[in-house]
Amino acid sequence: MTRARDARWSGALGVLDEVRRAPGGTRAEAARRLGLGSGSATEITARLRALDLLDEVPAPAVGRGRPTTRLLPHPRGPLVAVVEVRYEGWRCAVSGIDGRPSTVLAGPRRHGTEPQVVGEIADALRDVKRRYGRRLRAVSVNAAGVVRDRRLVRPTTLGWEPTDLTAILPDESTPLVIGNDATLAGLAEARGGAGVGAGTVLYLTVEVGLGGVLVIDGVPAVGGSGAGGEYGHMPFGDRSRRCPCGARGCWDNEVDGRALARHLGVGQPDDPRAFAVQVLERAERGGDADAVAAVRRVADALACGVAGLVNAHDPDVVTLGGLAPLIRAAAQDDFDAAYLDGLMEFRRADPIPLRAASLGDDSALIGAAAAGLDVVLSEAGLDQWAADFERAAARG
Repeated sequence: MTRARDARWSGALGVLDEVRRAPGGTRAEAARRLGLGSGSATEITARLRALDLLDEVPAPAVGRGRPTTRLLPHPRGPLVAVVEVRYEGWRCAVSGIDGRPSTVLAGPRRHGTEPQVVGEIADALRDVKRRYGRRLRAVSVNAAGVVRDRRLVRPTTLGWEPTDLTAILPDESTPLVIGNDATLAGLAEARGGAGVGAGTVLYLTVEVGLGGVLVIDGVPAVGGSGAGGEYGHMPFGDRSRRCPCGARGCWDNEVDGRALARHLGVGQPDDPRAFAVQVLERAERGGDADAVAAVRRVADALACGVAGLVNAHDPDVVTLGGLAPLIRAAAQDDFDAAYLDGLMEFRRADPIPLRAASLGDDSALIGAAAAGLDVVLSEAGLDQWAADFERAAARG
């Protein structure tokens, strides 16, 4: 059975991956990258087109070569519903196999009211299911909290209790993928952002706290239960301070708006991220010595931890998301000096590069779409799509 499935989908999966990587690329380019002959590429794309998985349109003529086609998602092809649950609110989007989510509905932040938010998201997904029917193949969620065994077990930044999100599914047969927002943002940056081309990418982001992930050959290293990558809870901070997670000395408490408020001697802000942005702007404008001093302390704490993780993981590149590149820019000399000083000596002559993330605020949404498509565009997922397609065709 496995051999038959491999024979059916091995070339097809390669072509679909090419469309995911570069939607609108030509069939000739895909064939060249995959080492396929012209005849094989034509046969594979014809099968995928017949199953409503791919569409082909004529490519603009270039020179005197043989005409080719551009490969695009089929307008009746499979879809993933992508849900984002963040401190600021939630949104629901839909993505085809090109991995480009388009928002269909959003809701405001409702701090501490998880049943209401879960109900609103469930209503949105039922609407998506009614609209798209069998084309909806999976629901993928990115959430601001610790995810373990597909459950949101520590959503403290949302003000929630541990939450089972299976109630959002429009039906029992739809697969559910759940990931931490930082993990999924790192996945997106590794595959299609600032980490493209690197085999091992360390992604770190500062929002309310710090999160991240190590991505190896395009696959996030999230541990046995999916809760890996909680770098903000490594003991890089003050051991006298207990973190809301329950541990002492967490790095989280040294690098975000809460740390800036503490250094400035003011109360904890209601919105730590917005507060951090204000302080960073004050520091960059100059003339506010207190803001500059606070930012320098946070930059030092962030850079020292980054160096420690580089020593531990040996990545090819580090990508910095959220507020992290802004913190670095506001205290560039302090940050870079602390980073180099924290590296093992043999690394300093050629330090691992630090790059600002390139996908912006949509990075976690894009990563969630990618994680959902990994399920849909697998051998098992394509088997199920083909079976459903053939049943629908038989019914006329």
